[in-house]
Amino acid sequence: MNHKLGYLFKLSTFSVALLMSALTGFAQISPGEITDPQLRVVEQSYLPKLIEINHAVGETKFPFLFSLSRYVGLDPKQQAGADKRGLEFVSFHGRVVLKTTGIYNAAYNASLLTPNQRTNKTLDEVIQPILSLMTDRFSADDKFDAFGFEIGYHVRTKTSGIDYEGKENLVVVMDKADAFNYVAAKDDSVRQEILGRSEVFVNGQRLGVQRGGREPFSFEAVNRAVLSQGATAPPSAAEEDVRRLQMKYQTQLDSLASEGAARFHFVDYAPPGLARFRDQVYLQVTLRNPQKFNKESTSIYKRAAESFDLFLAPQLRGIVDRLPRIAGVSGVGFSILNEVSSTLGTSSSEAVEFFLPLLAVDRFAKAEITNQDLINQGVVLINGVRISLDLQRVE
Repeated sequence: MNHKLGYLFKLSTFSVALLMSALTGFAQISPGEITDPQLRVVEQSYLPKLIEINHAVGETKFPFLFSLSRYVGLDPKQQAGADKRGLEFVSFHGRVVLKTTGIYNAAYNASLLTPNQRTNKTLDEVIQPILSLMTDRFSADDKFDAFGFEIGYHVRTKTSGIDYEGKENLVVVMDKADAFNYVAAKDDSVRQEILGRSEVFVNGQRLGVQRGGREPFSFEAVNRAVLSQGATAPPSAAEEDVRRLQMKYQTQLDSLASEGAARFHFVDYAPPGLARFRDQVYLQVTLRNPQKFNKESTSIYKRAAESFDLFLAPQLRGIVDRLPRIAGVSGVGFSILNEVSSTLGTSSSEAVEFFLPLLAVDRFAKAEITNQDLINQGVVLINGVRISLDLQRVE
């Protein structure tokens, strides 16, 4: 506490600037609130710039109202008194990232704009203008690795004749050098190349953003070398085969989506579909785990284990009984969306993906193999990164 008081009342030009910023409503997360020593030092070093950017974002005109917020997913009535300190240094995949968090008061129509198109609009209307503000104030020599964005907005959908407006979160993490080039780019071929190297997630699921296209790129089907040359890759023959197969079985998939939403926590914005994984066709389903996790008291391995043992496994037999049996489908990809909160009050989404052979899933549902046997025959990813998962050891 003495250290914090000394910091707040130190007589310097910097503390005067900080105080004036707070009085005008553009306060910033203080270094004393950050527990990680490395991040605390970086936050201290760049605090004046963060305050300046906070103020500049507040004065920028966006197509719809945008406000920095420490938390996304707030309803409009909650935004007025929300914490506006939406700039913060965080650690992500071993990198120090300057993260911008905010709420964009747009409500996209899901029947007109796909997730890929919504991502591109948010990139153009929100992320690029803020990146311009940041690259004006930082240089390639500054001591952090990347720029990150977590932007929340709404999506309007119609289900069974009923209009529904739900929330969607976009996360983009871009290397620092790429961010400078993205802002300076004169055409979309350069931006496409950069986005091909960046990490993009929509509601916790990895998205291969395609500029100017309706649908995203498939990570398994697209050759990254093509993207690195700035070219727009056409769908491969394998992708076309998957699309035709999905069209043939769309009625069964729609039925699965409806029952899954009612009984198994399927999300309505990512209906079951077919995709290629490791040169094989998988049926992909996305579920939201109602269990809430605390970041400080759990590890990524424990959250993954509990997502399987306590959430997916108990209802797996019911799901398997309703899966459409499609010739050529080798497995099922279960994407589990978890909400992870911290003692500081922050909350974020985490995607745990289980890519499991269909035969092994059937055997597990019949109690012929154990949960660990099933995991060992599949692939487990957390936010797109593969992990090894020993269920008994983690528990």
